[in-house]
Amino acid sequence: MHGWSIENEKLLSDIVAYTTARLRMDPPSLDHPDTEASLAKKTGQTITPGGLGSDEALRVFAEILAPATISTDHPRNLAFIPSAPTEAAIMFDLVVGASSIYAGSWLEGAGVIHAENQVIAWFSKLLGYPETSRGVFVPGGTQGNLAALVAARHKARAKRKAAGLPEPKRWVILTSAESHSSMAQAAEVMDVDIYTAPVSSDDPNWSSDFSDGDGRLTGRGLAKVIDALPEGAVPFAIVASAGTTNYGVIDDFVSLADLAQAKGLWLHVDGAYGGAALVAPKYQGLFEGIERSDSMIVDPHKWLFSPFDACMLIYKDASTARAAHTQSAGYLDIVNEDQSFNPSDYAIHLSRRARGLPIWFSLAVHGTDAYAQAMEETMAIARYAAEQVEKIDYLELVREPMLSVVVIRRKGWTAQQYREWSNKLLMQGTAFVTPTTNYGETVTRLAIVNPKTTRADIDLILGSMA
Repeated sequence: MHGWSIENEKLLSDIVAYTTARLRMDPPSLDHPDTEASLAKKTGQTITPGGLGSDEALRVFAEILAPATISTDHPRNLAFIPSAPTEAAIMFDLVVGASSIYAGSWLEGAGVIHAENQVIAWFSKLLGYPETSRGVFVPGGTQGNLAALVAARHKARAKRKAAGLPEPKRWVILTSAESHSSMAQAAEVMDVDIYTAPVSSDDPNWSSDFSDGDGRLTGRGLAKVIDALPEGAVPFAIVASAGTTNYGVIDDFVSLADLAQAKGLWLHVDGAYGGAALVAPKYQGLFEGIERSDSMIVDPHKWLFSPFDACMLIYKDASTARAAHTQSAGYLDIVNEDQSFNPSDYAIHLSRRARGLPIWFSLAVHGTDAYAQAMEETMAIARYAAEQVEKIDYLELVREPMLSVVVIRRKGWTAQQYREWSNKLLMQGTAFVTPTTNYGETVTRLAIVNPKTTRADIDLILGSMA
């Protein structure tokens, strides 16, 4: 099983050939899911005492498993938040896997951690954070948000302890009613409460006291929530969005930072999808006030052209994060006594892959100007989509897009008609566009993050809704 052999030589050649063919697909096959029963019948039992051998195992993947898996990088995959990794990032991901790298501590991964840190320093500068800010790559936004909130609570606990105050009855996270679902999950994992402000005029709980009804979380709205908290409930963090998943809304960072400062709260920004737009100077004005946040996440596997899985978590002052997350054990003493930068100290993990290397390599190859240009191209396609929707009599915008998510209402359609349309597009291999809901109403959305998505692609999808 271990050791180089003639069989491994052939397998390497076969895998390189498969990878090369996949990379050369333009566009790749969209593909679609299969049923569990169908897949079981087609593959048979693949885990056996004697093994299938490399030829058969690779055949099963290429001919059965891969076609039952939707390609996230297809230019007409506009569902959820897809991905569009550069060829350089994909190829270097192979290098990362082949290099047997452990990237949890500086002792073991100094070179690759240095490269990851250059990416973090580049993005920290875009955020307006100081040069002393630190960060780490984790698997995804859910884990990044959770790690930041654990650090925020650690700081709040330390402040109360220093002031001689007891642990509150309940700790509280404050956020928007349209924030990502990972906020509720983080609250559940941490055993804290979450209170949200209604931000849309479509929300039955909304009033003009909360916001302008345009979907943006504001300090005014959260102040109203704070005033209504039950006795014994103590907030420790505000979570703002830099591009909500469903609508691409950017919250009002200026007023939220003012509130956080006045109340002594940690301000975390979930920019898993939309924070990537900071790379384009043309759109940096949308993020006014973000430099006053305490932490932020952005997922390179979404809109920064990197393969899954990679979330960049950045702390303005990482000392609290290190205090909250550093693990202690006898076998770790040699690592913890070293004052070098250890990524394991800044999130909920110990072992970790050097998942920041593919974006580092792609940035090093192409340069940041190319990233800004790609970002502007996707935004231009999103604007085109919105303009076309307004010209088509059977369609209308649910909201004017702020970033590259375009939410669309097909007039007169039921929820079932949206699902049938979506399924038909996918099974035809035309596009992957899924329904979503807008406060109980079924609509659909286009999440445009792939620079290869064209105006013709948009026309094809919109025309299919006739």
